[in-house]
Amino acid sequence: MGSLELRSSGFAKSASLLDRPSWLQTWKSQMFRQLSVGNTKAFLQKCHPSKPLPPEYWRRCHDMPSCICKGSFKRYSSSSEALMTSNSEELSKNILLGTEKVGVLLLNLGGPETLDDVQPFLFNLFADPDIIRLPRMFRFLQKPLAQFISVVRAPKSKEGYASIGGGSPLRQITDAQAEELRKALCEKNVPAKVYVGMRYWHPFTEEAIEQIKRDGITKLVVLPLYPQFSISTSGSSLRLLEGIFRNDEYLVNMQHTVIPSWYQREGYIKAMANLIEKELQKFDNPDKVMIFFSAHGVPLAYVEEAGDPYKAEMEECVDLIMEELEKRGITNGYTLAYQSRVGPVEWLRPYTDETIIELGQKGLKSLLAVPISFVSEHIETLEEIDVEYKELALSSGIEKWGRVPALGCEPTFISDLADAVIESLPYVGAMAVSNLEARQSLVPLGSVEELLAAYDTKRGELPPPVIVWEWGWTKSAETWNGRAAMIAVLALLVLEVTTGEGFLHQWGILPR
Repeated sequence: MGSLELRSSGFAKSASLLDRPSWLQTWKSQMFRQLSVGNTKAFLQKCHPSKPLPPEYWRRCHDMPSCICKGSFKRYSSSSEALMTSNSEELSKNILLGTEKVGVLLLNLGGPETLDDVQPFLFNLFADPDIIRLPRMFRFLQKPLAQFISVVRAPKSKEGYASIGGGSPLRQITDAQAEELRKALCEKNVPAKVYVGMRYWHPFTEEAIEQIKRDGITKLVVLPLYPQFSISTSGSSLRLLEGIFRNDEYLVNMQHTVIPSWYQREGYIKAMANLIEKELQKFDNPDKVMIFFSAHGVPLAYVEEAGDPYKAEMEECVDLIMEELEKRGITNGYTLAYQSRVGPVEWLRPYTDETIIELGQKGLKSLLAVPISFVSEHIETLEEIDVEYKELALSSGIEKWGRVPALGCEPTFISDLADAVIESLPYVGAMAVSNLEARQSLVPLGSVEELLAAYDTKRGELPPPVIVWEWGWTKSAETWNGRAAMIAVLALLVLEVTTGEGFLHQWGILPR
């Protein structure tokens, strides 16, 4: 186990954070270059607010009786330190949309709603090549392997879901967030329909897209409900959307844009700080509590080899939250760790479970867990954190345990999401200057490189978490064991498929 880095909000940021280029600044510089190729009017309006917006960004007040528009257009901006302010209410009052129909597509993971849903949900999850990446020569085994893993893991997973009421509350919470977002947009004079598209369970993204088409939406803002971007979350959903958009003439002609991540927005940061501050007051000695940020992990190779910005965005997000707390006089120590690793491959460190044990061994008595990468309660907060990690903490010597709730429909958070949508509207379709270019990528031109980092213009494939055919000494025994296990599993599946006999056929997992 490596040494544990404990941080205090009174300390300067680490050198790695200061030295690395700001992801937001990179995105902004690319955005400026790309706007010069497409519709530059929105870009010019941002720099010269005295000039009127083009007619397509204006609508008549009497067209929307439930949402009255008034006021004057004012410039809005974002901080060079990546803390984005929410001045979009002023902007929204004069973004007039004419006869356009605006839609917002919320993307999320999805979760089984009943115990019977658990195994097929797991199959959908592990059948995603962005979750389990096989070498090209073994791609035909993706679904059989997913079926095998889902059947093996289902009993244990069912126990977890049974302990939180028999299913995931994610759909109900996301539906509630969608409704609150719709109301917030209307209050800000931007009427829009809000849709929910789940990656691995109902309502699937494909179902949401069909409803969007039936409703005749002409401008779409895609908003993943993941504050920080990762290949395995937002990236997977965007890959799916790309395939859907590329093959549908209606969607090709529909203007759209993507908000890839929003961890640096002022409203989100303040909402998180509000929840943390409130939970700290429940401890007898709030200033003695360790603030423990626990984020969903990703395979280490995604960051080191594929350029996934998730780790950098997560660290910056934590620093921004602690800076906000410091302004309020809260200077507790804090740390960041990663949970929910799956399989024998190496994931981002430090691991949450190992960090909790180490903190207990160091004599820490009070800990406040903060689920930093989750905006909704689900199995990883309600069971993994609230049950497994709490029990681990108490058995490790930590006496006082608390947990910050997920944001859910917290008003500051919802209002800030609405601001993010409004601020993105001038960019909807601004860079897709022809149908040919629109077919090339879901997101605005150039943003594949800007936002995903690991993709090139030809959609280069990501490396697998473990390079199966790399022999010799490895970084860790864990990685070596992972390679051996993968080879054994693949050999077993090949044998089953070629011979038609074996326990997978006997169990009915593979057809005879």
